[in-house]
Parts: sequence; structure tokens; C-alpha cells
Amino acid sequence: MSAPRIIVGITGASGALYGVQLLQRLRELGAYTHLVATPAGILNVHHELGLDRAGLEALASESHSPGDIGACIASGSHRTQAMVVAPCSMKSLAAIAHGFGDNLLTRAADVTLKERRRLVLMVRETPFNLAHLRNMTAVTEMGGVIFPPLPAFYHRPQTIEALVADTVERVIEMLGVGEAAPQRWTGL
Repeated sequence: MSAPRIIVGITGASGALYGVQLLQRLRELGAYTHLVATPAGILNVHHELGLDRAGLEALASESHSPGDIGACIASGSHRTQAMVVAPCSMKSLAAIAHGFGDNLLTRAADVTLKERRRLVLMVRETPFNLAHLRNMTAVTEMGGVIFPPLPAFYHRPQTIEALVADTVERVIEMLGVGEAAPQRWTGL
């Protein structure tokens, strides 16, 4: 059986740790990852985590420039299982919701939707305005999953990393990759 092929997008929204932990965990699970990080995403990864472009790209199996609209993941004929944008800015959400494939990240999301593959957007903004909500509705109607990274507290996490890790595990479970291990609610 071949390794699952997952596209990971990282945009300029706060929450770069979600994308980084997702890449690390997918690697542990044996997935082949295609990374597309926008310039604002790279800036945010550096600001929030102190990681440079090379350090981020080293976490992925293959890395693509957002301007490389001719990359393999720009076509539906290139088989991937799913795509996650972690974190997903409102700008990227709007572009995906309206089919603006103006860079590789939004084109890959468009391809993921048209091929009826799983698209998960970890949107990061608060509070939401009406445009945000309508864009989320549009993506949902097209088959995408809006997954704001809202942490669970019932398992009493002790660190930010534990909060992020549980959310990442929930996303991985949605992707159907490997043995995801989110904290399960077992009742009181």
C-alpha cells in the first residue's frame, strides 16, 4: 500500500504551530506531504516559531512555491488524498470560496474540491464578520470542511503544545491517515 499523499498549506494567519505539528505528525505516520506556504505564512512561521523557510520546508516530503502554478499539485491528475490549510487566513478562505486559483495554494484547494477530495481549512480569525461566515458556508457547500482549531479542555491539557497536538490528531483522523490519537471523551 502506498503512503497517503497530503497537501499542507500554511498561510499568514496566526497559528503556525498547527501547520508545523501537522507536518511533523504526518511524517511520523508515513504520509508523503506537499507543502505550499504563502509569503505571509513563512513570515508567520518565523515570527511565531523562529523557523526559517528552509527549516519549514525540511518538514515536508516536497515543497512548492506559491507562484509555481505548474507544480504537480495544480492538476487533478496528480493523485493526492486530501489537503489541509493550517492555519487558513480569511484571504485564502475567500479565494478558495470564490474559485480564485491565483496561486498554487488556492489552485490546489480548487483542484481538491473539484476532484471531490477532502479539503480541511483551519480558519483563524475572531470574531467572524458576515463575509467570513458566507465564505465558510460556500466552502462547506462545495464539500470542504471548516475546522477552526478550537481546543478541547475536558482532558485537562497542561501545555499549548498539548492543546495543538490534540487538534492536529482530530484533523488527521478526518483525513483517514494512520492511527490518529485524539483525546476521546469517555463520559463523566
